[in-house]
Amino acid sequence: MAVLNFQTAVSLIYPPRCLGCGDTVESDFGLCGSCWAETAFVGGALCDTCSIPLPGESSDELLHCDDCMITPRPWVKGRSALLYRDNGRRLVLALKHGDRQEIAVPAAGWMARAISDLPLKDVIVAPVPLHWTRLLKRRYNQSALLAQALARKTGLPVCPDLLIRKRRTKPMEGMTRDLRFASVKDAISVHPRRRHRLVARPVLLVDDVLTSGATLTAAAQACLEAGSGPVYIVTMARVAKDR
Repeated sequence: MAVLNFQTAVSLIYPPRCLGCGDTVESDFGLCGSCWAETAFVGGALCDTCSIPLPGESSDELLHCDDCMITPRPWVKGRSALLYRDNGRRLVLALKHGDRQEIAVPAAGWMARAISDLPLKDVIVAPVPLHWTRLLKRRYNQSALLAQALARKTGLPVCPDLLIRKRRTKPMEGMTRDLRFASVKDAISVHPRRRHRLVARPVLLVDDVLTSGATLTAAAQACLEAGSGPVYIVTMARVAKDR
């Protein structure tokens, strides 16, 4: 009873706030009605490999977008929780650049629902790595926060330093697709002291945003070259053109 009274007192002094706009909401890590309406959750007909929305209705048939059919991905299946626009974009940027680390908790819940149809037996969760100089400047890796929160949500094992970024790459904003892939080629490898954790084992790679898939391709290829089992990916958000 004393604990309950203390929690009630805390909630009165510090009521839950909307992750998007800061208005009061009913529970922690929630969105108000307006922000929820501006958050585009991924759903409907999707590419099974990269999760980009496709025309038509959702069905049991496996669908693939033109990009994934023309250029096969090194991972087997991919999922995303949000579309990278409106409030989804604001949430990603707040997590990535605004030190809003608490956003990783609800994002992990959304991502857990997105991967609920994937075969996750024996899978190990790993984030896309930052170069140590960028990590030192930013103080945290948003993908690692998402991976750890997702592991707690799903009960899956996580290895935050399974992968390392061997060289610092340039920011990809404004780059063409080909330049994005060239910039991260051979930039990511498996940590030599963690390789035993992925040999012949499925890997679930976690990142904040999927755009061209260049960084996730480099990460997936590093896992496969080190002897992993099949690779799956999940991101908090997916960049997609308007239909």
